[in-house]
Amino acid sequence: MRFIFRIISLLALVVAVISGVVDAIKSVAASRVVFTPLGSDWFSLSPDTLNLSQAFIQRHVHPFLWDPVIQWILLQPTWAVFLVLSLFFYLIAWRKPKAAGRFAAR
Repeated sequence: MRFIFRIISLLALVVAVISGVVDAIKSVAASRVVFTPLGSDWFSLSPDTLNLSQAFIQRHVHPFLWDPVIQWILLQPTWAVFLVLSLFFYLIAWRKPKAAGRFAAR
């Protein structure tokens, strides 16, 4: 299970780096700092799944979860959201290293 979480963490880190590079290129081209929100990227990739997830969460989970919580997440930069997800899954998969044995440094 730990291996799967590390793979998910790596994939989220790859998406974070790619979206960070895209934002950096947009910032250089516009001569100002540009952060693309997650909602904007998601809408440009697949607006149907965004609308479907909104309807599902509001009907089957709770409307309060969509309005303040998920909308706030969708307004954050894509690279930051995926960087936090990557860190979260990495910390789930992390385990404390074992001592090297009887002669290990303490």
